[in-house]
Amino acid sequence: MIREASPIESYRDLIAWQKAMDFVGDIYTSTNTFRTSEQFGLISQLRRAAVSIPSNIAEGQGRISKGEFKQFLGNARGSLLEVETQILISRKLGYIVEERCAGLLQRSKELGRILNGLINALRR
Repeated sequence: MIREASPIESYRDLIAWQKAMDFVGDIYTSTNTFRTSEQFGLISQLRRAAVSIPSNIAEGQGRISKGEFKQFLGNARGSLLEVETQILISRKLGYIVEERCAGLLQRSKELGRILNGLINALRR
């Protein structure tokens, strides 16, 4: 039996947004163990960039045209790459253990693939 895909009624229906929201939670949990001296540095930067990912997906989905949506998905992808870089910096500085770093990077990679797929689907 073939099931029809349900229509997207809201940004909350998008898998990319759902995964991005989970990723934000992972980033917040991971940064809870950072030094308090990083409160206004790396912690703030990581959290802000992570929050920007689902925020851009939501804002883009609410726009009128596909072109605008693609632009916001591109912004979300840029924020994702910013988070990846900051995760690597955190690992280099010893704030995140290797295993946690690898897990976060794996989730980031998966989210990147989903965003790329959504961007490519909008090009058609």
